[in-house]
Order: sequence, then structure tokens, then C-alpha cells
Amino acid sequence: METQNLTLPVLRVRQKIGEFFVASIKAQDLVSISYADVRRLAEDPRDIERYLGIQRPVQKKRVKDIRKYLEGGDATFPTAVIIAVDQKCAEFDSDLNQLTLHAFVPDSDAEEDEIEFNKIARVIDGQHRIAAFMDENNNWAFEGLSDGTDFEMNIAIFVGADLAEQANIFATVNLAQTKVNRSLVYDLTELATYPSPHKTCHNVAVMLDGSSRSPLYKRIKRLGVATPGRRFEPITQAAFVESLIRFISPDAVSDRNLLLAGKKIKKASENDLAKSPFRNLFIEGREVDIAEIIFNYFSAVRNKWPDSWDNLAENSNLLPKSNAFKALMKYLKEHVYPDVTNRNFGLIPSIDDFAPYFDSVQVTDQDFNRRNFAPGSGGQSTFYKLLKGDITLQDMLE
Repeated sequence: METQNLTLPVLRVRQKIGEFFVASIKAQDLVSISYADVRRLAEDPRDIERYLGIQRPVQKKRVKDIRKYLEGGDATFPTAVIIAVDQKCAEFDSDLNQLTLHAFVPDSDAEEDEIEFNKIARVIDGQHRIAAFMDENNNWAFEGLSDGTDFEMNIAIFVGADLAEQANIFATVNLAQTKVNRSLVYDLTELATYPSPHKTCHNVAVMLDGSSRSPLYKRIKRLGVATPGRRFEPITQAAFVESLIRFISPDAVSDRNLLLAGKKIKKASENDLAKSPFRNLFIEGREVDIAEIIFNYFSAVRNKWPDSWDNLAENSNLLPKSNAFKALMKYLKEHVYPDVTNRNFGLIPSIDDFAPYFDSVQVTDQDFNRRNFAPGSGGQSTFYKLLKGDITLQDMLE
């Protein structure tokens, strides 16, 4: 019986754990040899994760997000997908530096299981990246390039690693590495040479954080860690960007991909603007106008609660923090801006225009404490309900 095989030029790597190989492989080939494991993972955790007491089934939303990213003109996966291959399915030619992967068919009288070609690779890390190339029926479905087959992946191949070794690799990659702070990721968008919703939100954050007249002056923690020379930065850049981007785009990744490809985004309709009220301002490149609206709005907030706004040192004070910022931005998007502009999206209301929307909020500076507003999302939700008038402070005390 003839078996399928796949030959890859490889580099042999020796580290303390032992020997493994690195190679470049077409994404379609990687799907073909790891397909069965990815399919099973969607229904049941891998043996490695069961061994570790960890369960991480494929997350459909994450796969969808990666697939959308692949549609962009600059999609890249520079870090390696890590796979384990049974030694019966691999042959290394040290003279040619080639690794041949193949199915395994035991002799008829051997007490060994057959390993089919599509079961060669056990995925240790990278299952979501592989799944992004597949449709709901686990078939190859990526047509992002001219012929759909040219996207190559960087892989690390461990041959003959037993389950304990695979578990150790999995733990090292997934549990021991430090994740990049989202605020730092957004800060790096400044380096992009093309426009995008995230870059616009970052630019607005920089403008408001850098102006001494701004109510948000030196309040935004740009890199996820304290800025040298500042003592208190109660709002993370991640909170700022993720709140503002909802005003600009219903699908920031798709917008970015269009702009990266040199295409124009069509103007938003009135129905679209009801969901993303600053969208046309973004399309028209009016970042300064977006910043001015946020400037005027939070100036009205500062005027309403001046003591709490300036009291950054009090840890229990909700108002200057990210959770209050998120509630105030949601209030602006869902209620204030559509009303103050009479749905004439694109206008720049003044501080005085925004002020009446806080007059009826019966909360004083002294009320911004943990007794009334629990830390975290609970306090954020309570504050938003107070802003809308759904509840009063008296309701909370009863």
C-alpha cells in the first residue's frame, strides 16, 4: 500500500529539551497533516491538555477574528506553530537536511495502530491559526492569496516526543510566557503609515493626554505601565481606544484591511451613524474634531464634579478611573451625542451644550466611593444606570 508523504527542507535545532526541526510549510499542507487533531479539538480537549488538567477547546470567535485578519494585505504569523510527530511517521536525511513526513501502515501481523496522513501532526500550539484556514466542515477554505495555497507557516516539529515532553512544551508556551499589554499594542499603531480606526483612536488619545488644557491631561497610561514622571494615570490607553473605536467603526479590522489595500470606505448612512456616530468624521480624516468633541464632553464632566475629577490620589474614587470613563463614553454614544446634535452626526457640541446632560444626575463629589460604586464592572454598570436616569442614588441606598 502506497503512503502519502511530505518532504520539507528543515533546520535541526538542539536545545536543552532535546532536538527538534524548524521549517516553512504551506498552510494547506499543514492543514492536511493536522486536520484530524484540529477537528477533534473543536469537540474535545487534546490529550496534552487533559494531561495538564487544562481544557482549551477551539474558540470560534478567536478563529473568526484570525480569519478576518488573514484577509488583510499584511497578514503574518511570524511565530511558529508547534507540532509533535510520531517517530514512525518521520525520516530525517542529514545530508540533504530534509524531513519526510508520511503515514504509517504497520505490518499485517504487527500490534501497532495505523497513523493516517491526516493524523500525522499533533498540534501543541497554534490550533486557532490552523483552524482559521478551514471552513465549518474542516476543509481547506483560505482564498486570501492568488491561488489560495501560497501562504506559508513557520513550524517547529518535535519528532518522537512523548506525552510528558509535549505537555512540558505546551505549558512553557502557553503558561510561562508574558502576554503583551493591549495598551502597548495600541501605542504601536502610531508607527503604521496607513490610516486605521485603531490609529485614529490612538492619535486622539495622544492629543487629549498631551494638551495641558485637556480634562484628560496626563491621565492616560499609554504603555500599560506608569509613564516616567507621572504619579497617577487612572485611564489605560486600552480602555480609551476600545471605548472610542465603537464610535468610529462596526468592524475595525475590515476597515483597516480596506485602507491598507488603498481602497476607500464609503460614507456611512444615517442608520450606520446611529451605531457609529463618529464614522464619517473618521472617513473624512477629522481626528481633531473627534478630539474636540471628547474634550468638550469631559470638560462638562469635570465641571459637574470638579473635586472628584481632580482627586486622583483617592483609590476609592470611581470618577477618574477607566470604569467610569467607559460608562461616560457609553452614555455619550448611546444617548448624549445623538440627542445634542439632533442626529446631525458630525457637529461639534460645546461644553455648554453637554452640561445639561449632567444636571439631572443627582450624584455629588462625595458620592463617588466604594460603598456606592463597587470596584470593577459592577461600579461601571451602576454609574451608567445613574447617568441614564434608570436609578437614583436613593434607590441604591434602599
